[in-house]
Amino acid sequence: MSAPADLSQRYEQLNEIGASLSNEQNIGRLLESILLAAKAITRADGGTLYRVSEDRQSLRFEIVRTDSLQLAFGGVSGEPISAQFPDLPLFRPDGAPNINLVAAYCAIHARTVSVADAYTEAGFDFSGTRGFDQVTGYRSQSFLTVPMKNHENEVIGVLQLINAIDPVSGAVCAFSESDRRLAESLASQAAVALTNRLLVGQLERLFESFISLINLAIDEKSPYTGGHCQRVPVLTMMLADAVSATRSGPLADFVMTDKDRYELKIAGLLHDCGKITTPVHIVDKATKLQTIFDRIELLDTRFEIVRRDAETAMLRAVVGGADRAAAERAFGETLQRIAEDRAFLWQVNKGSEAMRPEDQERVRQISRRYRWRNPEGEEVDFLTDDEIENLTVRYGTLTRTERETVNQHIVATNRMLESLPWPAHLRNVPEYAGGHHERVDGRGYPKGLTGEQMSLPARIMAVADIFEALTARDRPYKPGMTLSEALRVLENLSCNGHLDRDVFDVFIARKIHLKYAWQYLDPEQIDLFA
Repeated sequence: MSAPADLSQRYEQLNEIGASLSNEQNIGRLLESILLAAKAITRADGGTLYRVSEDRQSLRFEIVRTDSLQLAFGGVSGEPISAQFPDLPLFRPDGAPNINLVAAYCAIHARTVSVADAYTEAGFDFSGTRGFDQVTGYRSQSFLTVPMKNHENEVIGVLQLINAIDPVSGAVCAFSESDRRLAESLASQAAVALTNRLLVGQLERLFESFISLINLAIDEKSPYTGGHCQRVPVLTMMLADAVSATRSGPLADFVMTDKDRYELKIAGLLHDCGKITTPVHIVDKATKLQTIFDRIELLDTRFEIVRRDAETAMLRAVVGGADRAAAERAFGETLQRIAEDRAFLWQVNKGSEAMRPEDQERVRQISRRYRWRNPEGEEVDFLTDDEIENLTVRYGTLTRTERETVNQHIVATNRMLESLPWPAHLRNVPEYAGGHHERVDGRGYPKGLTGEQMSLPARIMAVADIFEALTARDRPYKPGMTLSEALRVLENLSCNGHLDRDVFDVFIARKIHLKYAWQYLDPEQIDLFA
C-alpha cells in the first residue's frame, strides 16, 4: 500500500473515531477509547492519558497501556491506577514550572513534543522512564506527547504515545509528522468530546443538587418526610431493576437502559417535591388535636374547671343543708367519670388505631355531658365542633379537609414538574413522579388513571411509596410495621385494585422487601427471613 493511500485510510479512521467518541457517555470508557484510538492511529506500542487536576497543580494518570508488556491500568478494562503511578507535579516547590518532565512541559506550554529517543534526549528528565524500563525490561524510545485543549483553549489533559512501530519492519521508530498531525487532530476531537461529557456530568450533578436542596427544604420543614424523600427513590430503583431483570411472566418485556434508570431515579427524587407547599402542622400532625401544639392540654384545663365547678357545687349544697355524705358521694362519682372521660380522650387523641362508631359517639356525649364557661363568660359545650371533628377521625390523625390538603401535594408536584422544560431524555419524569398516587382501578388521584393508562415505572413507584410509608420508623403518628404486617397490607392492596399485582409479585419473588429491610429497617421489624 502506498504512503498516500495509507495516510488517507488513517484519516478516514480518524473521522470514524471522532464520531464514536462524541457518542460515548461513560467517562471511563471515553478516556480509554481516546487512548486506544490514538495508539491505533499512530501505531504506538504504549501510551498514557493524563488529566489535569481540578486545582491545575498536577497531571493525574488516567489510562496506561503497553501492548508488548500486556500492561493495562485504568479505564473500564484495566486494573485501577496504583501507587506506582503518582501524580506528576506541574510546578516545583518554589512555584517554578516543572518543565523538565515532558508531559508537564506539554501541559504548561500547550505544545506538542516529539522525542525520537528518550535515552539520548537532553532537554527532558526521563529518569522515571529509565527506572520503569529497568524493572520491566522494556526499552522506551520514541515519545509523542500531545496536549488536549477544550473550547476555551485550556489544557485539560495530555495524550502521550510511546514507541511508534514501523508497519513494514516491526521495529520501533520515531513518530512521523503525519503521526503528529493525526494525534493532534484526535486530541482536539477527544478534548471536545471529553469536555462535553464533563459539562453534561456537571449539569447533571448541579441538577441533582437542586433536587437535594428541595428535599432538604422538606426535611427541614419536617423530619418525618425528608427520610421518605430519600428512601423511596432507593426502593423504586431496587424494584425497577428487579422487574427489568425478569425474563418470564407478564413483565418480561420491560427492560431499562442507563437512560431509563436515570430518568426514573430523578422522578423518584422528585416524587414528593410538592410537599414543600404542605403546611408543616399538617405534615407533622402526631395527634388528632395537634396544630401548632397538642390541644389535648386545653381539655385538661377544662376538666380542671369542671372539677372545681363540681366541687364548688358540692360545698354550696352542703352549706345549704344537703346531706353531706350523699353530696360527697355524688362528687366522687363525678370525679371518677371525669378521670375516665379524660383518659378516654387522651387515648383516642393518639389516632394509633381505628376508631369504632361507639367511641365516636362517646366523644359527642362527653361534649354534651360537661358544660363550662368560656373566657367570654358564655356557658358552652365541653368540646368545640372542630375538636369533635378531629377527635372522631376514624383512621389516623387527619381530618378529611387535612387529608385533602396533604393529597394536594401531588397536584402541586404535577404542576411544578410539568412547568419545567425537560430535555428529551427526562421527558417522562412528570408522569412517573406524578402517578404514584394513582390506582390501577382508576380510583386514585389526582387524575384517576387506570393501570392501562399508567406507565410501568409509575406503577413500580406506587408500590415503593406505600411500602416505605408502611415500614417507616420516623412517622410521628405510628410505629413502623413489621415486614409481615406490611406485606399483608400490600397483598390486600394488590388484590383490591389499588396496586399492580404483577409488580407486587416481582417484589415478593425477588425478595426486594428483605433487601430493603436489611438496609433501612430496625431489626425488630424484620420478622421474615425468606
